[in-house]
Formats: sequence, C-alpha cells, structure tokens
Amino acid sequence: MSSQPLKLLLVDDQDLIRESLHIVLDMDPDIQVVGLAENGRVAIEQCEAQQPDVVLMDIHMPVMDGVEATRQIKTQWPGIRVIILTTFQEINYVVDALGAGAEGYLLKAIHPKDLAAGIKWVHQGGTLIPQDIAKMLVEQARGAQEPQEREPASSGAAPSKAAEETARVDVYGLSEREMQVLHCIADGLSNKEIADKLYLSEGTVKNYISSVYSKMDVRDRIQASKKAHMEGLL
Repeated sequence: MSSQPLKLLLVDDQDLIRESLHIVLDMDPDIQVVGLAENGRVAIEQCEAQQPDVVLMDIHMPVMDGVEATRQIKTQWPGIRVIILTTFQEINYVVDALGAGAEGYLLKAIHPKDLAAGIKWVHQGGTLIPQDIAKMLVEQARGAQEPQEREPASSGAAPSKAAEETARVDVYGLSEREMQVLHCIADGLSNKEIADKLYLSEGTVKNYISSVYSKMDVRDRIQASKKAHMEGLL
C-alpha cells in the first residue's frame, strides 16, 4: 500500500450497518472513510465532493438503488472502484451490478478482516466475486457459448483460446481467487508471500490452497503446478 490511505465511501440505507462498517474499517490504517451515504443519490453527491478511491455500495436503497448509482458513478468517474455489498445472492443482482461497472460483489456476512482485504485488493486493480457466484456466472457464460462450441469439427473452426480456458477452469470449478492462488503456487511463492500479494490472511490462503488441491485432485504444490501446466491453466 502507498503511504496515503485509500479513501472509502460507505453507502447503505441502514444506519446501524453504515456506522458499524465505519467503525470497523476506519480502524485499518490503510483505509480512511471519507463519507457516508444513505442512498444512491447522496452517494453520487459524495463522490463529487470527496472523490473516493473505492465505494462500498448497498443494492436495495430508497430514492436510487446501488445498481443505478454504480452506473452513474462509473460514467462520471471511471477511476472510482465500486464494490457491491449486499445480503442478496441472486444471480440477476450480480449481473446487473457487474454490468453497471462494479469491480466486486460481496455478501454482508463476510468477516471484517476479509472485507478490508477485499477493499484493498479492488483498490489495487483486482476484482472480487465470491466462489459460488463466480461458478454461476461461468456456468451461465458456458451455456451461452455452447451453440458455438457444438459446431461440427469438419467446419475447421477451432474453439477460441478464451473458450478453451473457460472450459478448462470450469472442469475443476476454480474461482477467480483460486486461480490467482494457483498462479502464485506455480511461481513458487510461500503461503506468507501469497497472503501479502493478494491481501489475505495466511489462514485464508491455506483454505484456498486446500480447495485447489481438492478440486484438482492433487496432494501438493508440485502436483498442482504440474497439472495446471499440463492442462493449460497457466
């Protein structure tokens, strides 16, 4: 992180959640809460006044919801990063939020430490989508691709590299975050180095690694790296 803390705007129509997030996140020396907003319209006014680096945005709010507010914020200030924070897990909300330009989508049940880490990750240019939601998005994308992928082989049209990579990742069901961890493993990084690079706790990294091993049916780093290279995942 730079010496200057990232500027965060909190947007939620519930006073308790807004204030609780304010207290918890302001304790992190790398994060400075510069504004609070109770709906999307106020959020836009706060973006104009405070120019935050990241906006933590609720979806369901009066006056203007989080999806429309995200769309307007990203149109006026493309450099402001938006993370949707909500209790709703339906796929249409995810698609709407990401379609509006949001860089991340998290559920309010997330641990505060992981939330802070996620905010820093998005500020650094990353994206955040929970594993189960990422899997739904991949399945939806694959469903849209199937007509093209089922073209007869005699046509001579090879599937695109992107389609091949999506198919391979889907075989193991790896989330975007698990793929990032897998790349780090292949690069020979230790758990601590992975944690530092991805702004995660070592315990969270160990959980991701265990999940990668389980999904890829491997026992250790060497096997995971070798199989990933053989399958063209890296």
